[in-house]
Amino acid sequence: MDLIAWGMLSLHNQSIKDTIMPITIKPSIKSKLRKIRNYTLVTIVLGLVLFVAIRYYYPFGEGVKTGQLNYVVYKGILFKTYEGKLIQSGFQSSKPGAIQSNEFNFSVANPQIADSLMRAGGQMVELRYKEYFGTLPWRGYSRFIVDEIVSITPVNQPLINNYPPAAATFQ
Repeated sequence: MDLIAWGMLSLHNQSIKDTIMPITIKPSIKSKLRKIRNYTLVTIVLGLVLFVAIRYYYPFGEGVKTGQLNYVVYKGILFKTYEGKLIQSGFQSSKPGAIQSNEFNFSVANPQIADSLMRAGGQMVELRYKEYFGTLPWRGYSRFIVDEIVSITPVNQPLINNYPPAAATFQ
């Protein structure tokens, strides 16, 4: 008796479901919707991968900068990177009437290049770099990544005592 009642109940529930939700989607429409959804997801994922690749891994520009090396330091909390500053000749001003030295802030990804630059502090260096659209924490704080040292030349120190010798006696 219980089984017959259970069967009637399940048949009764099935007919209630049919009366509540009589609309069913045909299998061909379901497959089309799945295809559209899958193509949309693939397009979104490929777009994000392309955006990240161009923003963080495609070099936007390349060049060479020359100047006096101010410093190269190894710093960071979670990601330790080599950061440096190059003082270029000439002046640059962001505000009218102000004078400021032209500085080039850069990051170094290669530890051997960073070690060579750390030993060349205060000298004239010529650095080849790549410029990226964005920064990555493990690559450095700057968008400019130095990948080669072109040349290092010592700076000629001006003579401190370049005055003529004073007369020994005065009359």
